[in-house]
Amino acid sequence: MQERAEATRRAVLATAAVLFEQHGYVGTSISDVARTSGYTSGAIYFHFGSKEGLARGVLEAHFAEWPRFVERWESQEGPVLDRLVGLSFAVAREFRDNVIVRAGNRLWSERRSIPVSLPRPFVGWIDVASHMLAAAAQAGELAPGVDAERAARVLVSSFFGVHTVSDALDDRRNIEEAVSDLWMMLLPGLQAAPIDPAKCLEGARTLLGAPREWPAPSVK
Repeated sequence: MQERAEATRRAVLATAAVLFEQHGYVGTSISDVARTSGYTSGAIYFHFGSKEGLARGVLEAHFAEWPRFVERWESQEGPVLDRLVGLSFAVAREFRDNVIVRAGNRLWSERRSIPVSLPRPFVGWIDVASHMLAAAAQAGELAPGVDAERAARVLVSSFFGVHTVSDALDDRRNIEEAVSDLWMMLLPGLQAAPIDPAKCLEGARTLLGAPREWPAPSVK
């Protein structure tokens, strides 16, 4: 019985994510989710209590995606900056390809329309970036004078700004190229030695184990 309930909850969340991502919070109703998912409105209310609870469930699922990514990239072998860049590309692909992540992003942008307390974005990513940059400093990879916490705030702000622009202009189809360009601008100010930033991107690509080609950075 518990497994069936959990399967129902996951199926409803998956359907709600698609609809929230396509139509937003205001444009999606419980009856829409019920009709599309094949479950009754009563079943949805039983699991989530309200549309606000359903939106919160999608956002919580969005945030639950990230710990496994962080653990993988923090625990890998290899230069810390290579791993930080690799993590950024892994996250970028999730924002492009994962409907739960995309739906959570849209719901957060519409948070003023959702009358329920929602998880806070960005804070966790700033902590992760700060921790990895501090590790890079200990490994001698970070330029002297770079403050890991301040650099992390700039990095996270820039990264999600790139996502906002890419989403608006091309539905994130070229997000990997945009993130490559961002790193080509940022790495010369972060690296301890005058290393070609493209080498760091190549190292991240190797760690990522990507089956498809990355676009060549357009910033020289």
